[in-house]
Amino acid sequence: MEDREQEAVQQNNILESESQEMYNNLKYLSLGILVFQTTTLVLTLRYSRTLKEDGPRYLASTAVVVAELLKILACILLVYKDSKYNLQALKRVLHDEILNKPMETLKLAIPSGIYTLQNNLLYVALSNLDAATYQVTYQLKILTTALFSVSMLSKKLGVYQWLSLVILMTGVALVQWPSDSEATTAKGLPSRSQFVGLLAVLISSFSSGFAGVYFEKILKETKQSVWIRNIQLGFFGSIFGMMGVYIYDGEHLSKNGFFQGYNKLTWIVVVLQALGGLVIAAVIKYADNILKGFATSLSIILSTLISYFWLQDFVPTSVFFFGAILVIAATFLYGYDPKPAGNPIKA
Repeated sequence: MEDREQEAVQQNNILESESQEMYNNLKYLSLGILVFQTTTLVLTLRYSRTLKEDGPRYLASTAVVVAELLKILACILLVYKDSKYNLQALKRVLHDEILNKPMETLKLAIPSGIYTLQNNLLYVALSNLDAATYQVTYQLKILTTALFSVSMLSKKLGVYQWLSLVILMTGVALVQWPSDSEATTAKGLPSRSQFVGLLAVLISSFSSGFAGVYFEKILKETKQSVWIRNIQLGFFGSIFGMMGVYIYDGEHLSKNGFFQGYNKLTWIVVVLQALGGLVIAAVIKYADNILKGFATSLSIILSTLISYFWLQDFVPTSVFFFGAILVIAATFLYGYDPKPAGNPIKA
């Protein structure tokens, strides 16, 4: 009898060990995918907006719409998987959770409109800033997310988190410090404005913080799956996106069509942008704040190296390096959770 109990305990331990190993594998896999997706999206988008080609350049507004449609398709497939590949169950879920709850669906119109604006600003920013400067400056979303979390969700920030936000702002200010190398980095590239790029990143960081916290608030108030919520976001996002296409690029659209200037690189950018939200959802599920900070740091370093050696549109200065180190340190410090809990500070 004792032998059987011992054998059962051993089998239990083996199963727990295998489960923990699988969880760790998923954690690091999702993290690796996040680093790859973030870095590749920024670099390919930057390259696609600066590449000299014959004929018209692809319209950023149409790329945003196509990315939203691809995101909807991906989320429907994930809901289909959760429905055990039953088509009737999928139809029932979509009908019950989206069509039968119009007020719940309408709540997503606000963050969806903001995300659509943010996605368009991403193209504006990377048409005017090199990938490394964009990556570092965009970490201001940590600051805006923290401030909106305090004001909208009544979250409390610890001393380390407030300190990290101060370090973050200092680092970003140093990265944006004007240098003599800016004129030389723009050789052979389309005309660009650092001010326009910086303004696009600042608005994008602000909107990212607000929309992210608003979306989190909605997720906490309802029991709908994150995939259903992303379908709702994508639905409104595609509508807002099409409005933007016709308002800002209607003339170009009538001349050369919706998919003007599209090539393999454009489709890579669109797919990467569509998968971004799904990758972040996976990382939130499996990875902690320290690992997400590590992913951000790796992405910044890779973007800097590739911008310098491959795109050749960026010459780092000592001030940039110091600012980037401060931003990387701030991302780690913000996610640091000391075991002995101190007295939190509330804004």
